Amino acid sequence: MKLNMIACAIGALVVSGTAAAEFSANIGVASNYVWRGATQTDDAAAVSGGIDYGHDSGFYVGTWASNVDFSGNLEGASSEVEWDLYGGYANELASGFGYDVGVIYYAYPDSDDANFAELALGVSYKFFNAGVNYTVSSDVKDTKGAADPFMEGDIYYYAGVSFDLPVESWTAGGTIGHYAFDQDGKGGGKENDLDYTHYQLDIGKSAGDFGDFTFSISRADEEANGGDDDYKVFVSWAKTFD
Repeated sequence: MKLNMIACAIGALVVSGTAAAEFSANIGVASNYVWRGATQTDDAAAVSGGIDYGHDSGFYVGTWASNVDFSGNLEGASSEVEWDLYGGYANELASGFGYDVGVIYYAYPDSDDANFAELALGVSYKFFNAGVNYTVSSDVKDTKGAADPFMEGDIYYYAGVSFDLPVESWTAGGTIGHYAFDQDGKGGGKENDLDYTHYQLDIGKSAGDFGDFTFSISRADEEANGGDDDYKVFVSWAKTFD
């Protein structure tokens, strides 16, 4: 759910409008699994896949999994697998304004202190989208290895644009997001040395029945991903089966 693509946005909830299909499945590969500006695979490749169910009313549920490699960025988190469960309600009004309210649970089956859950709210209008994710439950210790506090109360908010290019089947998009971490038990609104902002640009190409390809450039502030503020350039492919 965390892999950020133009054609198959994974990782945060994406405003998708009222569901028209029932069951669908997706698969994807990427040269780097980058989530909110930070690599989840130690800059290595990722293979992912998921299954979704959407009702005509707008309610949906789904699951998604990928390989991960934190390489010690999270104290005690040595998981090699991420397994996400999510559900919510999405709709688009006649005016074109869309909204999505849901919950996401990020599970790491082979790690005892990496799981966490978020409430997510997303909105969209024409080429613009924005949203906020709030951590309501977490087993994750802070990145300095402190035994507490756990990272409940973290807030991630973002805004982005996506639009078709003049060349047929090509798209472009950009995202800016900010991650505010709760270290004092008062919520993630207070600035601290873990907070960071990230930026990403995406160019997408639809290949029809052969799926969708995306070329991305991402950069986060030096606080992200253990002080790694290098530009990350990666490519990804995704395909959905209805």
